[in-house]
Amino acid sequence: QVQLAEFGGGLVQAGGSLRLSCAASGRTFSSYAMGWFRQAPGKEREFVAAISWSGSSTYYADFVKGRFTISRDNAKNTAYLQMNSPKPEDTAVYYCAAVAALRPPIVPGAYDYWGQGTQVTVSS
Repeated sequence: QVQLAEFGGGLVQAGGSLRLSCAASGRTFSSYAMGWFRQAPGKEREFVAAISWSGSSTYYADFVKGRFTISRDNAKNTAYLQMNSPKPEDTAVYYCAAVAALRPPIVPGAYDYWGQGTQVTVSS
Protein backbone atom coordinates (compact mmCIF):
# COMPACT_ATOMS: atom_id res chain seq x y z
CA GLN A 1 0.00 0.00 0.00
CA VAL A 2 1.11 3.53 -0.76
CA GLN A 3 0.09 6.78 0.93
CA LEU A 4 0.58 9.98 -1.03
CA ALA A 5 0.76 13.61 0.01
CA GLU A 6 1.10 16.61 -2.28
CA PHE A 7 2.99 19.78 -1.40
CA GLY A 8 3.92 23.01 -3.08
CA GLY A 9 0.62 24.40 -4.28
CA GLY A 10 -0.26 28.04 -3.92
CA LEU A 11 -0.71 31.28 -5.80
CA VAL A 12 1.53 31.96 -8.77
CA GLN A 13 1.50 34.63 -11.44
CA ALA A 14 0.99 33.67 -15.04
CA GLY A 15 4.36 33.12 -16.65
CA GLY A 16 6.02 32.25 -13.36
CA SER A 17 6.92 28.82 -12.06
CA LEU A 18 5.87 26.41 -9.35
CA ARG A 19 6.99 22.94 -8.36
CA LEU A 20 4.63 20.41 -6.86
CA SER A 21 5.93 17.50 -4.85
CA CYS A 22 4.26 14.18 -4.11
CA ALA A 23 5.74 12.35 -1.14
CA ALA A 24 5.01 8.64 -0.91
CA SER A 25 5.18 6.32 2.05
CA GLY A 26 6.16 2.69 1.85
CA ARG A 27 9.21 0.83 0.66
CA THR A 28 8.01 0.04 -2.85
CA PHE A 29 7.63 3.51 -4.35
CA SER A 30 9.91 2.54 -7.21
CA SER A 31 7.44 -0.18 -8.20
CA TYR A 32 4.69 2.31 -9.02
CA ALA A 33 4.00 4.43 -12.02
CA MET A 34 2.99 7.93 -10.98
CA GLY A 35 0.53 10.36 -12.45
CA TRP A 36 -0.56 13.95 -11.93
CA PHE A 37 -4.16 14.96 -12.49
CA ARG A 38 -6.10 18.12 -11.89
CA GLN A 39 -9.67 19.13 -11.27
CA ALA A 40 -11.12 22.59 -11.68
CA PRO A 41 -14.46 23.60 -10.14
CA GLY A 42 -17.34 22.12 -12.09
CA LYS A 43 -15.07 20.02 -14.28
CA GLU A 44 -14.02 16.41 -14.34
CA ARG A 45 -10.63 15.29 -13.15
CA GLU A 46 -8.20 15.31 -16.07
CA PHE A 47 -4.83 13.84 -16.86
CA VAL A 48 -1.81 16.15 -16.73
CA ALA A 49 1.33 14.00 -16.78
CA ALA A 50 2.63 10.54 -15.90
CA ILE A 51 5.95 8.83 -15.42
CA SER A 52 6.99 5.21 -15.45
CA TRP A 53 8.39 3.47 -12.38
CA SER A 54 11.97 3.96 -13.57
CA GLY A 55 11.46 7.50 -14.77
CA SER A 56 12.57 6.56 -18.27
CA SER A 57 9.19 7.25 -19.86
CA THR A 58 7.02 10.32 -19.45
CA TYR A 59 3.65 11.29 -20.87
CA TYR A 60 1.90 14.64 -21.04
CA ALA A 61 -1.45 16.09 -21.88
CA ASP A 62 -1.22 18.28 -24.95
CA PHE A 63 -2.14 21.40 -23.03
CA VAL A 64 0.96 21.17 -20.79
CA LYS A 65 3.56 19.91 -23.25
CA GLY A 66 6.58 22.15 -23.26
CA ARG A 67 5.51 23.90 -20.05
CA PHE A 68 5.26 21.21 -17.35
CA THR A 69 7.80 18.51 -16.52
CA ILE A 70 7.19 15.39 -14.48
CA SER A 71 10.06 13.67 -12.71
CA ARG A 72 10.72 11.38 -9.79
CA ASP A 73 13.43 10.57 -7.28
CA ASN A 74 12.99 6.99 -6.14
CA ALA A 75 15.64 7.39 -3.44
CA LYS A 76 13.48 10.12 -1.88
CA ASN A 77 10.13 8.44 -2.56
CA THR A 78 9.00 11.62 -4.28
CA ALA A 79 7.50 12.61 -7.59
CA TYR A 80 7.49 16.16 -8.91
CA LEU A 81 5.60 18.35 -11.31
CA GLN A 82 7.53 21.40 -12.44
CA MET A 83 5.09 23.98 -13.74
CA ASN A 84 6.68 26.64 -15.95
CA SER A 85 4.78 29.43 -17.65
CA PRO A 86 1.48 28.52 -16.01
CA LYS A 87 -1.68 30.07 -17.34
CA PRO A 88 -4.85 31.12 -15.50
CA GLU A 89 -6.60 28.11 -17.05
CA ASP A 90 -4.17 25.85 -15.16
CA THR A 91 -5.90 26.85 -11.93
CA ALA A 92 -7.16 23.66 -10.27
CA VAL A 93 -6.62 21.21 -7.46
CA TYR A 94 -3.71 19.01 -8.45
CA TYR A 95 -3.56 15.37 -7.38
CA CYS A 96 -0.83 12.79 -7.59
CA ALA A 97 -1.69 9.14 -8.02
CA ALA A 98 0.10 5.80 -8.07
CA VAL A 99 -0.50 2.45 -9.73
CA ALA A 100 1.54 -0.73 -10.00
CA ALA A 101 1.83 -0.78 -13.78
CA LEU A 102 4.64 -0.89 -16.32
CA ARG A 103 3.08 1.80 -18.47
CA PRO A 104 1.38 4.62 -16.57
CA PRO A 105 -2.26 5.02 -17.58
CA ILE A 106 -3.81 8.36 -18.41
CA VAL A 107 -7.29 7.70 -17.03
CA PRO A 108 -7.98 8.48 -13.38
CA GLY A 109 -9.92 5.28 -12.77
CA ALA A 110 -6.85 3.17 -13.49
CA TYR A 111 -4.94 4.49 -10.49
CA ASP A 112 -5.15 2.80 -7.10
CA TYR A 113 -3.79 5.43 -4.73
CA TRP A 114 -4.41 9.16 -4.50
CA GLY A 115 -3.17 12.09 -2.51
CA GLN A 116 -5.47 14.66 -0.95
CA GLY A 117 -4.70 17.30 -3.57
CA THR A 118 -3.10 20.72 -3.50
CA GLN A 119 -4.63 23.94 -4.80
CA VAL A 120 -2.84 25.82 -7.55
CA THR A 121 -4.13 29.26 -8.47
CA VAL A 122 -2.63 31.13 -11.38
CA SER A 123 -3.28 34.85 -11.48
CA SER A 124 -3.28 36.86 -14.67
